[in-house]
Amino acid sequence: MRISRREILRHATNGYGMLALSAILAAETRTNRAVDPMALCAPHYTPKAKAVIFLFMDGGVSHVDSFDPKPRLRTENGKPIPVKMPSTAPNAVNAALYGSPFDFRKYGQCGADVSDMYPCVAQCVDELAIVRSMVSDHSEHTAGNYFMHSGTSQQGRPSMGAWVTYGLGSECKNLPGFVVMDTGMIPPGGMDVFGSGFLPASYQGTLFRKGKHPVADIAPRETNPQVQRGKLDLLRSLDEGALARFGADSKLEAAISNYELAFRMQSEVPDLLSLRGESEITRKMYGLDDPETQEFGLACLLARRMVERGVRFVELLSPRRPGIDRWDQHTNVKRGHTVNAKATDQPMAALIKDLKSRGMLDETLLVWGGEFGRTPTGQGTTERGIGRDHHPYGFTMWLAGGGAKGGTIHGATDEYGYYAVDKIVHVHDLHATILHLLGVDHTRLTYPFGGRDMRLTDVHGNVVKEILA
Repeated sequence: MRISRREILRHATNGYGMLALSAILAAETRTNRAVDPMALCAPHYTPKAKAVIFLFMDGGVSHVDSFDPKPRLRTENGKPIPVKMPSTAPNAVNAALYGSPFDFRKYGQCGADVSDMYPCVAQCVDELAIVRSMVSDHSEHTAGNYFMHSGTSQQGRPSMGAWVTYGLGSECKNLPGFVVMDTGMIPPGGMDVFGSGFLPASYQGTLFRKGKHPVADIAPRETNPQVQRGKLDLLRSLDEGALARFGADSKLEAAISNYELAFRMQSEVPDLLSLRGESEITRKMYGLDDPETQEFGLACLLARRMVERGVRFVELLSPRRPGIDRWDQHTNVKRGHTVNAKATDQPMAALIKDLKSRGMLDETLLVWGGEFGRTPTGQGTTERGIGRDHHPYGFTMWLAGGGAKGGTIHGATDEYGYYAVDKIVHVHDLHATILHLLGVDHTRLTYPFGGRDMRLTDVHGNVVKEILA
């Protein structure tokens, strides 16, 4: 059937209008972003989660001592592992098998096995999507930390939190969109682990340190608010003059935005830290009455309060306990993991329960894990206590809330816990899944740099649909 040009134009009228409208909206969004880097951007599709809380266990938690039981390690304890080692294996490749010093029990309706390291989180397994088949490309801390956060082992690439705030913005105008809660020490790799890389500087993580003044130089320098406002207006005028004269500069634009944000934070941060309105029951639930759980418990409670205020991405660093080197136990894994689990177990369970009781768990995605796992083989001497080495070939992470399918056990490692063998989930797949739950297509969240469109997942990554609710 022949169609005249007039009929084509008549049928396509709405389409041309939509093309024009999309161009106008895109220009408007770019303008809004130039003025406010955290201006909200529409997701690619309806999101399940609005915010992410990343419970980062720096150093690498042993999967075979926490969420991935391997009875054969105990029955063959001390024997050489009958598995071919990769050429890139960590140091103690020829060490004997080391059975877990922790006991496992089944919990919840899903019947998930959890070790007695985590008696509190074990009560929440029906809210968890436990991924036992994680793999990474790196077995060294610095490269592993960069890779888990930015999808590459190279320094200077945007962190996951930076990508999320760049892609979606933040509903909170008085706090940063991406916050890092320092409860121990900055992990190997330094602050670049949470950096914005080639993205505009506004999207880098803001470090909240321990103590009365978590953000540097936030206390007002002037007792008279009008004087301070006048100084800020002068700084803005000078900076905008520089932009007009020399052209756009993301660092200068970020500085202008940060001056204003810091001014607003002067009243917001003290209110956030005051825990005003939190009941004694809530404080006790998070373990604020116990010196062993107080530090991480406060971080978890503050993370919930930040998400309530619209902060988009909050990362919590595992606390550093006296005499314990993060989760990096090359000797005496029983002692180190026991101490670290004690510090984090009750607060994490409280966070899950608290979010659920407030109707926030469905729209808040919790992600737990380290940069890799630890070897099923032992390391160190009996006198100092047997430890475990770095292990990226099969380890465990879990997700909760925010569209993750609770009560799920996804994938598996072999009978020794050495290799992921079933439904393998690469770090790129994890990143793609997190973005998907936030309503973002990981293949479309890009930024031009170095002659091509860059993205968090590079040219890889598949959404793990089996763990989606």
